Amino acid sequence: MSPTTEVSWAHNVLDLLVRGGRVVTPEVVADLDLGVQNEKIVWLGLPQAEAPEAARVVEAQGRLVVPGGIEPHAHLAHYISMRTESEMYTLGPEEDTVGMAFGGVTTHLDFCQVYPGTTAQQALEQRMARWKDQSLIDYAFHVNFMGATPIDAFDQVPELVESGFASFKVFTCNVLPPVPPRRSYKMDFGRIGHLMAKVAAAGGILVVHGEDDDLVQFNYELFSHAGRTHGSNLHRVHSKLSEHLSFTRTLQLARASGAGVYFVHTSAAEGVEVIGEARSRGQPVYGETLHQYLCHTADEYAQPGGFLHHTYPSVKLQSDQDALWRALLVGGLSTVGTDEFPTSRDVKLMGSTIEDVTGGNLGAEARMGIVYTEGVSKRGMSLQRYVDVTSTNAARILGLYPRKGVIQVGSDADLTLLDTSLHRKLTASDFHVADYSPWEGWEITAWPSTTILRGQVIVDNGRLLARPGTGQWLPRKIEPEVLQHPVV
Repeated sequence: MSPTTEVSWAHNVLDLLVRGGRVVTPEVVADLDLGVQNEKIVWLGLPQAEAPEAARVVEAQGRLVVPGGIEPHAHLAHYISMRTESEMYTLGPEEDTVGMAFGGVTTHLDFCQVYPGTTAQQALEQRMARWKDQSLIDYAFHVNFMGATPIDAFDQVPELVESGFASFKVFTCNVLPPVPPRRSYKMDFGRIGHLMAKVAAAGGILVVHGEDDDLVQFNYELFSHAGRTHGSNLHRVHSKLSEHLSFTRTLQLARASGAGVYFVHTSAAEGVEVIGEARSRGQPVYGETLHQYLCHTADEYAQPGGFLHHTYPSVKLQSDQDALWRALLVGGLSTVGTDEFPTSRDVKLMGSTIEDVTGGNLGAEARMGIVYTEGVSKRGMSLQRYVDVTSTNAARILGLYPRKGVIQVGSDADLTLLDTSLHRKLTASDFHVADYSPWEGWEITAWPSTTILRGQVIVDNGRLLARPGTGQWLPRKIEPEVLQHPVV
């Protein structure tokens, strides 16, 4: 690729020029200037090239310029099923996307849960209304069929895909025990296989929370019977074997149906192994891990505040963390998400047993800085691989590419400027969502300084310049090759 690409733009005056940064494109990492017009990238040029005139200039000297982060796994305005004593919800988009914007995230994917008794269209109307004029960044939704979905409900899939909803989530287990009574998450494998066939035929992808329900529910019973109910046993209840069994069974169904699969929050070496074996056979299978799994282990559950990093399934062992990093560095895993589940510190730490620890994590704001620090600085991850796991791969797998996830002419001007000259600990002042962050005190070597959404500067050097409603809903369409064989 020539570093300078020219296209026509209105009146030959750019809306925005980002000047002097180190830019990461699919082809090169180079000092480039970047021009924006009508929300799109329209010009890339070497610093010595004569840049077009611009209405606004952002000076990026000393900064790394990467595509805006894509958070593939968030639960905002989400019912907190661990808390049965009252109706409680996570923070909404008007609150949590403030942190995402400060953290260099320009797009997030949330979930629309469809329970028996309602249609996907009804559930989506409610979810879309909740986000309308509330999100500071762009957004989309995975359609999440819950529990014993009526068989006829799956007939909605082709229409949903055609309307821009390209991914469908299922749980292979009930994450929590049935007492006290809770809403059922689990879908049986008969329905999962039937849904896979519908999704594959329509050009969508299945998003899977994979744990073996029989084993998890027996472990709840077994550990309760033995009086081992402290939350330090969470990784034994939500076990490595459970992930192995569920991933294996899910991929057998996927082979039979021809469906593509995206496993959310891969947590164990066993899951990495199953995904790798399937990909070596050419199955279109993709794995997401979380930065909690990459940075923490189950040993911390017994420490004060140790549940701050918990999510379902559990954080595992050091050997699992090592396996996750190996796969992330070489390509066996495709993305890093967060399972964003924003609450106050009190809500996060309300539970202390295997049956009531609050899941999820408040970590989307920290993700870009943490993955750079732990991946690039400490483990030698290339800058292009960093961009892949924080943005590009999610865009490709989930149907946003090339509009999102890449710096190239014609793509949305979603940009994050990272200050990579840092070496300090994160403090409370670095965060903007709740009354705590689980990442406070973490050593970092990079942190976002400027975030640009479709050519609009929404955060700059600690100042929030956007407001709720800046973000837009994104219809998605997945490239056929993504669903035929592994492409990222």
